[in-house]
Amino acid sequence: MSMRLRLFLILVLATGTVWASAVLWTRARTEAHVERVLDARLSEAARMVVSLIDSHGIDLGATAGSVDTSGVDSVFVPAADYEHRLSCQIWSVEDILLGQSEGAPDGRLSSSPSGFSTSEVDGQAWRVYTAEDPDLGIRVMVADTMAMRENLVGSIITALVLPAGLVLPALLGLIWISLGRGLAPLDRVARILAARSASDLTPLPDEPAAREVRPLIEGLNGLMTRVASARESERTFTAFAAHELKTPLSGLKTQAQVAALAQDPAVQAKALAQIQRAVDRTDRMVRQLLDMAAVEAEGPGGEEPGAGVGLMLTGLVEDLAPLAQQKGVGLRTARNPTGPLVCRSPLLLGIAVRNLLENAVAASPPGGVVTLTIDRLDQGRRGLIQVRDQGPGIPADELAQVTRRFVRGRQAKGTGSGLGLAIVDLATQRLGGRLALGPAEGGGMIAEIEFPCVPQDLGTSAGAPTPSPA
Repeated sequence: MSMRLRLFLILVLATGTVWASAVLWTRARTEAHVERVLDARLSEAARMVVSLIDSHGIDLGATAGSVDTSGVDSVFVPAADYEHRLSCQIWSVEDILLGQSEGAPDGRLSSSPSGFSTSEVDGQAWRVYTAEDPDLGIRVMVADTMAMRENLVGSIITALVLPAGLVLPALLGLIWISLGRGLAPLDRVARILAARSASDLTPLPDEPAAREVRPLIEGLNGLMTRVASARESERTFTAFAAHELKTPLSGLKTQAQVAALAQDPAVQAKALAQIQRAVDRTDRMVRQLLDMAAVEAEGPGGEEPGAGVGLMLTGLVEDLAPLAQQKGVGLRTARNPTGPLVCRSPLLLGIAVRNLLENAVAASPPGGVVTLTIDRLDQGRRGLIQVRDQGPGIPADELAQVTRRFVRGRQAKGTGSGLGLAIVDLATQRLGGRLALGPAEGGGMIAEIEFPCVPQDLGTSAGAPTPSPA
């Protein structure tokens, strides 16, 4: 259902509800008012008849029992439109009919001795007022039919409702046209977007617009800016990745040719060593690219709780021990005795910590030590992992840039690709945690990852990493 049709139906329903409520309220008020007015007319007419009889000294006793209604058509004919007539009967206190008006029913109008009453006579409902005069010994009954009253109320309601019903189609048309004019800014935005190509991510024109449409335009412009930035990042990522992969592959090809053509064993050995370094560099580059893809594909909290953080870190230290030994770097683990921790996404945390350790080992000089520490925060609801190295560190003016893809500090050692800290930062964000980088006391760098933990009643299979010097 279109927005225009939905709003139209809502407005029609609301208008109809208000209109119907007004009609019902008007009918109820009109009935009450008509009843008061006509009742006052009945009582006034009855008292007037009594007053006439009293003031003119009319002797009704002489005619008692002599009223002849045989030649009078007493069948009541309902009044049409606003025309109506009253019926009057005069009875003695001994219940003898003394007289009645033309067209009055044959039966007694009311059995009530005085006051208002409603009765049914000859199949008709009557509203009757009885005025009793004990001195004259008479009861004067003046009445009109309920049908006449209902016709009067119906005529009033019809006079009010009929004009509104006649203009109802025009009202519906005006509502439909007004909605179309009101939704025109949205249609204009839709036409602008429909006319664009898929590659056109420029913001929508910043021109005056309705207050309700401006948040939509601002949201679309923000989305286009983010999509354009993401596409630019993807293009940059692809270009850098292709360049970083091309360089070691070219070196592999060259060194392979040198090894194949060289007759000197020393030259061959050097070429093979270069090939091994190029393979290692390519292997790390490919693995980091896969890590980046895995982190980007992993939603926040996307994994069920797995192994404890301590056991996971122990496995990482064991995996990286050969690399640390090869570079002559010590690898130490430490843990404050505060109990086990369980992470919601071991995949993301493992990728982040692995890249931090690899960077720390690569940055540390031979004989240096990389220290991995785990701690509990906020009564075990959050965990803290620290990786400290003894390398040259990162200048303060570069700390805000080193977490971008393919950005390396000017003091970085080795042939890294500049993806490690970018992967750590992205994985930490997906974990719902934070990454902090800063200089360590005594030299080197210290990196901290603070992350949310699973409450211990949801998972307690956590082990602590045992100290394992490389």
